Amino acid sequence: MPKYIIEREIPGAGSLTPQDLQAISQKSCAILNNMGSSIQWLESYVTDDKVYCLYIAPDEAAIRTHAEQGDFPVTRVAQVRSVIDPTTAE
Repeated sequence: MPKYIIEREIPGAGSLTPQDLQAISQKSCAILNNMGSSIQWLESYVTDDKVYCLYIAPDEAAIRTHAEQGDFPVTRVAQVRSVIDPTTAE
């Protein structure tokens, strides 16, 4: 199944409290549970004004459905084509 990176522009994201992040995570997981096993949230990276999320999903439409149901912003969705790391150089 394809992986996607979702860029979410959220001014002040880096200042969200642990409680804020927990509430957002709980909301996201509840929506994902209702959507079934075809979409999975792997992890997210919070920066000062953006959140980058990594998901496994059948298509971009599933990503956007999840975002709409949770009222999560979506600035950009990109399908991951390859993964590289330092071992790729070996």
